[in-house]
Amino acid sequence: MPGTIQFSGNEGIMGTFLLFAMILLMASVLQTSTGFGFSILATPFLLLIFEPIEAIQINLILSLVISSVLMSKIKKDIDVGMLKKFVIGSIVGLPIGLAFLLFIEIPKLKMGISVVILLLTLLLIFQFKMNQTKTRDLVVGGLSGILTTSIGMPGPPLLLYFSGTVTEKEKVRGTTLAFYLFIYLISLVLQIMFAGTSQKIWISSAVGLPLVLIGLVCGQWLFKRINQNGFQKLTYLLLLFTGLYLLIETIWAG
Repeated sequence: MPGTIQFSGNEGIMGTFLLFAMILLMASVLQTSTGFGFSILATPFLLLIFEPIEAIQINLILSLVISSVLMSKIKKDIDVGMLKKFVIGSIVGLPIGLAFLLFIEIPKLKMGISVVILLLTLLLIFQFKMNQTKTRDLVVGGLSGILTTSIGMPGPPLLLYFSGTVTEKEKVRGTTLAFYLFIYLISLVLQIMFAGTSQKIWISSAVGLPLVLIGLVCGQWLFKRINQNGFQKLTYLLLLFTGLYLLIETIWAG
């Protein structure tokens, strides 16, 4: 439910815009530099301003723009075999996530997701490792599909998987952004078909687009200067933040 932060009058409009701008700038910088950050950072905070469907669809629209803009820069880093398995898995997960969105209480879903993210992140911090397999690629794709159509956050399963398999940051970013290009587009179409959309969503997305483009430039600069160790630490911080935020926000809202 929006309204965790309340604004009123002209100052309220400016305050809302500044919060919106800060969220989009930070999230797009992270998305460009890591391949993940936009949905993980933007969605929870956009829920402070917008209704859940609005926040999720704004995230989907702007994330789709980011992936499209960056595609020419990351083609050479894409693991095509892994990408195909992610896509196949997500085809199963997308309708399941949509059913969650339409028929299951979102707070319960977010609570469960937050606990799983925190437990798995602790395993990674304590050097838990796994091998990449075809079955795991399919499962991760399926989980990402579920999370995309339900709460607009496909990143956590991919983050956990890539961290556990210690994948190079270039391959992580390239494969993830290519996968997002597919999954965000399909998720947006499914949401519009079954949950509807609004003028407010598209106007807000248009207003946010210049901010996202500024973030893309800053994120590209950061990506060239972060090493593999720093990339891994940033991944852990993103996962911990996401898990803790979802848990606290769900408990607070309840």
